[in-house]
Amino acid sequence: MKFSSILLAIGLVIITTGGALAWYVLTHGFSAREKPFAAQAFVARKLRILAIPDGSSRLRNPITPDALSVAEARDHFADHCAVCHANNGGGKTLINSGLYPPAPDLRADSTQGLSDGEIFYIIKNGIRFTGMPGWGGDDDENWKLVLFIRHLPHLSSKELALMREVNGMSDEGAVHQSDTSTAAAP
Repeated sequence: MKFSSILLAIGLVIITTGGALAWYVLTHGFSAREKPFAAQAFVARKLRILAIPDGSSRLRNPITPDALSVAEARDHFADHCAVCHANNGGGKTLINSGLYPPAPDLRADSTQGLSDGEIFYIIKNGIRFTGMPGWGGDDDENWKLVLFIRHLPHLSSKELALMREVNGMSDEGAVHQSDTSTAAAP
């Protein structure tokens, strides 16, 4: 009898929680414009971890970190990645402000603490249910991007200027529009 009372109480809690969740979703939706609850943010962070297979953490970067490899990756990052992650890797961009979960600050411990193989896997395969697409592509280019992501916390002002030349963005991700006005024809 006591066991059935416990099961009944658990069942009522599940039904009540499910009903409250259903009511919330039906009345509020899941807008990316709203700041998520702490529980939603927690789940999103855990999904990133679950999206990376265990074997990826053991992969080692075969590309030697030299100036040319970092420069090639810098230009690639500026052209393909900065639109969401910003030139400085901080993630403060117009596009990122509308994403949930947002693209992370690539300079932060949450990214820098990942292994090279985990970062490589994310670049190549993306993370489902986020804004991070799987780029596929050439493995050497992806490994060079791993080198550059490791370099982001140490970017120089000269490197940021070179990135602005590639993509016309500020360090924070705003696009600088050149004056395209033309003189009126007579």
